[in-house]
Amino acid sequence: MCVDFGSTFTKAALVDLATGALLATASHPTTLPGPNGTGDVLDGYDACLAALREQDPRAEDADVRACSSAGGGLRIAVVGNEELVTAEAGRRVALSSGGKVVLVLSGGLTAAKLAELRGCEPDVVLLVGGTDGGNSEVLEGDTAFLASAPWPGPVVVAGNVESQPQVQALLEQAGTPYVLADNVVPRIGVLAPDSARRAIREIFLSHVIGGKHLSSRTDGRGRSFTDLVRGATPDVVLTGVELLARGLDDAHPGAGDVVVVDVGGATTDVHSVVELDPEDSGLAREVVATTPVTRTVEGDLGMRWSAVSTVEAAGLDHLADAARRRRAHPDLLPDTCPDPALERDADLDIAAAAVRLALERHAGRSRVVVSPEGRVVERSGKDLREVDLLVGSGGVLRHGGPDGVRRVLLPATGDAFEGGWQLPRDPVVVVDHDYVLAAAGLLAEEHPLTAHRLVSRLRTAGDG
Repeated sequence: MCVDFGSTFTKAALVDLATGALLATASHPTTLPGPNGTGDVLDGYDACLAALREQDPRAEDADVRACSSAGGGLRIAVVGNEELVTAEAGRRVALSSGGKVVLVLSGGLTAAKLAELRGCEPDVVLLVGGTDGGNSEVLEGDTAFLASAPWPGPVVVAGNVESQPQVQALLEQAGTPYVLADNVVPRIGVLAPDSARRAIREIFLSHVIGGKHLSSRTDGRGRSFTDLVRGATPDVVLTGVELLARGLDDAHPGAGDVVVVDVGGATTDVHSVVELDPEDSGLAREVVATTPVTRTVEGDLGMRWSAVSTVEAAGLDHLADAARRRRAHPDLLPDTCPDPALERDADLDIAAAAVRLALERHAGRSRVVVSPEGRVVERSGKDLREVDLLVGSGGVLRHGGPDGVRRVLLPATGDAFEGGWQLPRDPVVVVDHDYVLAAAGLLAEEHPLTAHRLVSRLRTAGDG
């Protein structure tokens, strides 16, 4: 059984490990602890389990793998050297690790910056700085500053590897929880996120999940919330997206270049796996190298808590009242409103704006500029024009029917966008109705064939 403890809903799926078939699915509003001490995140899990049992009794004894973004998800602060190089590299790595980046600091820590860091209350601090064998002063200085503060941790260090002995000694002496990782920028022009991603995942499981105090009990089989959770939901989903794009081998192929847009109540996330052209030198404005696997989080674009900023960013003044209703009542369901059709239309229009804006920010744009070599094309961001498959996710799309594709996803595709936005030209467009990407990500390591069969459903879905 695969479970996602989401910020709004807890989703569960019972999967046949032999065939990859979905045997049962269920969802329930996520049940966070209340101010009076009542409530537990496992209450919603119990409700999902009961619904699964009604569909298939095998759910009772099924093994459970879970991911979580409940309680605000994973909040990461990045502390780096130069704003445009190592700090930016750290920000991208943090995003690809399933976190929401709440602060980026550079240029050396000070008392004022420490106060700012404390104020944003990160779950993890990612310390980066210097290429391997290069500058070590800022990384070691920032570590010493945190150690003397002292910073309660946890910390992931992914900077100049030659500084690791000094950094380790400082953090050990201060009693700060930490994990050392390979440098995210081992040399100029190279971004290496994998080791830091693993380290952040380790910290999330060992220090963050339990620290959020979302549960104080166990389930019917004696398992705690921390026993069930294997990773942060966005990190797990990105693993599923990589499997969808790349497949396992020649006998179990992938879909090619893939983009997934997940529209939530507070954020809109974009995951992309796009193989880069090594001969493409058009990314002149990118100081930090673009990577094939990328995730961005737009904290001002969403369906409920961020509805007002979404319609403001899109210039949809006629939806201002609808957006305010959604921010004030994040549990709003169109079918329970006096005018369900009007509210459903508003949901689709807000979702379309969130998808388009999130894709634009992820993709960047291309433009013709004059250089000493003549007229050349300069690009920024991630070129999505040749993407093969566009997948939509989120409740508004899963419950939106054909209108979810026609009104929300298709308007963000095509071949002629004003401003040179590098959006998908002619992808196959589908919706992850059964939320298989999270389930596949949870199963990918131990049951890769099962996970591949799950994501293959999206390759043949053909919603649009």
